[in-house]
Amino acid sequence: MYTANEARYAGMQYRRCGNSGVMLPCLALGLWHNFGAITPFETQQALLRTAFDNGITHFDLANNYGPPYGEAERNFGIHMERDFRPYRDELFISTKAGYDMWPGPYGDHGSRKYLISSIDQSLKRMKLDYVDLFYHHRPDPDTPIEETMGALDQIVRSGKALYVGLSNYSAEQAKAAVKELKRLGTPCLIHQPRYSMLDRWIENGLTDVLREEKVGCIAFAPLANGLLTGKYLEGIPAESRMAKDGRYLKPAALTDEKLGKIRALKGIAEERGQKLHHLALQWVLRDPVVSTALIGASRPEQITDNLSILSAPPLTEAELKRIEAILNQ
Repeated sequence: MYTANEARYAGMQYRRCGNSGVMLPCLALGLWHNFGAITPFETQQALLRTAFDNGITHFDLANNYGPPYGEAERNFGIHMERDFRPYRDELFISTKAGYDMWPGPYGDHGSRKYLISSIDQSLKRMKLDYVDLFYHHRPDPDTPIEETMGALDQIVRSGKALYVGLSNYSAEQAKAAVKELKRLGTPCLIHQPRYSMLDRWIENGLTDVLREEKVGCIAFAPLANGLLTGKYLEGIPAESRMAKDGRYLKPAALTDEKLGKIRALKGIAEERGQKLHHLALQWVLRDPVVSTALIGASRPEQITDNLSILSAPPLTEAELKRIEAILNQ
């Protein structure tokens, strides 16, 4: 039987999400890559236990996480029954729908039919009565925003989710969606975009929208899918994700320009007595609009290692200027 660490809240820092009552841990655990059929169950269990034992209360899923599709949610449901049922009210669990999930015209995109069918399926797989947060995973230009946001509103009113969010929406799309949700009376809690030192697209308007609308932000891929760990500076390690699974990180990403920036950033991290990925996480969290950085892990030690940023000194103005100069080269 699993018994959670009694001191689990002692070291974690929590941030308010937008202007809501929700406080989220600075680091959240994403179940994108390592909770499908290819990862041993004992490894998954160790990752979840380590996260919660250290105050990471937010677990992030989606309907199509695996492989195969749905497997991460299905496995999480088993972990809920075995380990986390007594702690359900201490957890903030999210899932999403918006990408390809099942065959035919109703298993993708942003229709009311798809979203409501998806949340029902997700709850069954995860063995939950409700999720804390349900996202539309990506904008659907072919479905009226009123229909997609109306479905999110209905999901909250039906008790299947406590809050709703958006993911991968542009600034203009997010503004329209937030406005419609506000009109319906179900405010948008949070937006989940890709964001890192090497991918700053959200600074071109989206963070302004989130600040103005008082919506939180949770950054996924804050380590640029592993580039900002520094592991690729001397080539492609045989055990790395790039070597084993090139779907999300391809060798073409290792340009001389990008590697030069990574080496320079590593130099700043070393001056601070840090690892490069710690600097990258702190940099993403430097903006108060970012409630949480979403991390992935294949080993429990990676989670505890990342937690060291909580005791690291804040980035100084001089350091931020040096980082900015490197990124703008």
